Parts: sequence; structure tokens; C-alpha cells
Amino acid sequence: MRLRCPEEVKVTFSGVVSRDWSRPGAPRSPARRDERSHDCTTPAEAQTQAGMEAGGRGSPCCQTCSMVHLKKIFWGVVVVLGVCSSWSGSTQLAKLTFKKFDAPFTLTWFATNWNFLFFPLYYIGHVCKSAEKQSPQQRYGECCRFFGDNGLTLKAFFTRAAPFGVLWTLTNYLYLHAIKKINTTDVSVLFCCNKAFVFLLSWIVLRDRFMGVRIVAAILAIAGIVMMTYADGFHSHSVIGIALVVGSASTSALYKVLFKLLLGSAKYGEAALFLSVLAVFNILFVTCIPVILYFTKVEYWSSFDAIPWGSICGFSVLLLTFNIILNFGIAITYPTLISLGIVLSVPVNAIVDHYSSDIVFNSVRVIAIVIIGLGFLLLLLPEEWDEWLIKLLTRLKVRKKEEIPEGNGDIVSGLQNKSRRTRPSMSSFTH
Repeated sequence: MRLRCPEEVKVTFSGVVSRDWSRPGAPRSPARRDERSHDCTTPAEAQTQAGMEAGGRGSPCCQTCSMVHLKKIFWGVVVVLGVCSSWSGSTQLAKLTFKKFDAPFTLTWFATNWNFLFFPLYYIGHVCKSAEKQSPQQRYGECCRFFGDNGLTLKAFFTRAAPFGVLWTLTNYLYLHAIKKINTTDVSVLFCCNKAFVFLLSWIVLRDRFMGVRIVAAILAIAGIVMMTYADGFHSHSVIGIALVVGSASTSALYKVLFKLLLGSAKYGEAALFLSVLAVFNILFVTCIPVILYFTKVEYWSSFDAIPWGSICGFSVLLLTFNIILNFGIAITYPTLISLGIVLSVPVNAIVDHYSSDIVFNSVRVIAIVIIGLGFLLLLLPEEWDEWLIKLLTRLKVRKKEEIPEGNGDIVSGLQNKSRRTRPSMSSFTH
């Protein structure tokens, strides 16, 4: 049995996690370094731990690993609550904002500008946590290598950042525009389909491993979309809103798959710098669009004093918090727990809609919500889930086979002892 040490997890902006396993203890010989890089102890320590386990005591390494897992689970609960509250709060606040400020694209532009804070916030965390302090220029220079050997050049900006800036803006704009058309419960649950779209695109474009359970999850997501459309009777208003959410989920999936295809994985600083660069692209090249929409009166407001700055800034802060937790929360907990926060935002939005709007939770809508949620949960299963299930069933069968002979042996020995007690001894016959 091999014991694993606590892993050092590196975040990837596309949602894929790469793990670098580290081992505390004495150095190993070069010939066996690669072969045993995942081991947690030396052979002598393994024998000692085996003896301790045989004696019924837990090994120090196991205790350390269990404490690490408990700590990750604790922080996972905190992260889940943070993701759920920030995502559902931003959705509800956007709905509230549109009652006074009917400008979804301007709101998207304003909120995206807040992404510029990503790299400064990351650098503050780097200064507080890292043992080797670096100047902002040094840290920026190292993170710029993510864009290429020459750093963040003008060519790299337009070829590696600009396309993702367009996809980012489209994803958020379509999502916010859908909130104007339909209720927040339907918007939040339909956006969960983006995980199914990510799997389908990864399977087609990236040639990822085929998994039958994820195909089933994708089918459930599509069935849930159809049922959600049917729940309101295929009215044009709801159909447009549902189409906007599905479009937002599709662009979000395309963003993630293209990021993995073109850029690969990113460390914390690289992801923070990339998101800040998206804000720079938004300021330089997207600012003209809200101005055009204002003067053409497509998105018009009477005066700047009439703008609800409180709700707009609150929405931007919550959306920034959601993206920070989503991208950097993997440093302290498991990615599956982070994804659960998005699912839990659906019942939160449903409760708010129940008391604040005239939404009707008929049987079709409830079934659609359950089907999409079930599909989302199936997509959270790891790739080796079938192997783990087979191993678990095998262990259960082995334990049953071991318990049955032991139980029969106890019964037989009990009968033998009873027969010995009732049988007269030879000494009684001698007297």
C-alpha cells in the first residue's frame, strides 16, 4: 500500500488541475527517484508504519494526510458558501439593477473593468505568503512568460488575449441580457449546462477520454433545456431568454476549451495577470460600444445621477469575488467542492424568486431543474470513478467472504463447547 503525501496543487484557468507531488524526508538515490517520486516514506519507514498499523495504531504520515484532507474539507465548505452567495447574489443584484438601469452591455463593460484588480490582489497575497519577496516588476516579468518567450508583446496581446476578451464579454453580456427576459432561477440552472458543453467540446477538439456517464449527463442537460422551454409554453419572451442563456453557456465552454488548447494551464500569477490583461483589452477596445449604444439610445439613461451606483458597484464586487474564488479557491480545497457552489446557487435563486416574483414552479420546471442538476453532478465524477467503484465492490465481496467462515467457525466452536459441558467426565465413572 502506497501512502500519498499532501499535494501541491497548481491551478489551471481552464478548470484542469495538475498536481505536483512532494515528499518530505531523506533524499533518494537517482536511480529510484522517478520510480518512487510518489512515495511518502522510505522502505524503513514503510516497514515501521506497517508494524504500527498491524498493532492498531495510525501512522504519522496517515495522520498528517488526514489532517490535510480535513483542513481542505473545512475550507471547501467556506469556499462553497462563498461561491454560492457571490454567484446568486450577483444574479439577484443584476435583476434588481435592470429595474432602474436597463443597460446590460454597459453593466458588462463596467464589471469587466474590475478584473484589473486581479494582479494587484495576487501580488498582495504573494507578498504576505511567499518567503521570497519579489518586486512588482520582477513578478510581472515572470508571469509575462505565460504569453510567450518574449513576454506580453503587442502580437501576443492580439493573438492570445484579445479573442478571450471577446468571449468573456459575450458570455457575461448574454447572461445579463437573459436575466432581463426570464427569472433568475431558470438563468442560473440553464447556465449549469456549460459544463456539459465543455465536455462535448473537449471530447471533439481536445480528444479527451470518452466517458459514457458524461455523455448521459450531456443528454440530460439538453433534455432539461427542452423541458425548461416547454415549461412556459414556448412563448417568444421565454424562448429568447433561454436561447441567450444557452448562448452564454456555449461561449463560456468555448472560452475554457480554447484556453486549454492554445495556452494550456496557468499558475496563480499567470491567471491573475491574464485576467487583468482582459480588463485592459476591455478598456481600450470595448469602451466605444457602450458610448455608441448610449448615443443611439439603445442603452440610454437620463443622467448620471439616475444611475444606481450602489447596485452596479455591488454587482461588480460580487462578480469579482466569484471569479477570484473560482480561479484561486483550488489552492485551499478540492475543485469539485467549488463546482458544487454553482449548483447550490440554483435553490437559493429559486427561494428568492418564490418570494419576490410571480414564478410558477410547475412539475415540468421542477423536473427540468432536477435533470440539469443531476447532469451537472454526473459531470463532477472523476475519470477513474468506474475503477474506484469496481475496487469498492471487490473489497465488499472479499469482506463478506471473510466474515462468513469466521461466523461459521464461531458457531461450530460454540456447539463443541456446549457438547463438552453436557458430556459426563470419566472421573464420575471411576467412583
